[in-house]
Amino acid sequence: MSVQNTRRVAYWKRNLKYLSILLCIWFFVSFGCGILFAEQLNNFKLGGIPLGFWFAQQGSIYSFVILIFVYVRLMNRLDMEFNVNED
Repeated sequence: MSVQNTRRVAYWKRNLKYLSILLCIWFFVSFGCGILFAEQLNNFKLGGIPLGFWFAQQGSIYSFVILIFVYVRLMNRLDMEFNVNED
């Protein structure tokens, strides 16, 4: 395997690692906090609203948008590390 192919494989492995971690976080926040743990989270309030309800209605959306920005930042760093950036 050539050096270039080795670098491509390493790049995509790291990319898939980032995707896996971020998707697990998103799943936990949207499904876990919004559905599975909603009853327990409803014991706490956020701005007068039960926390489980807030995660189901707003929190998962906010976390998804934040995860998009985190992914962009991680990929920009990865692109610069492997010298495949668009600049």
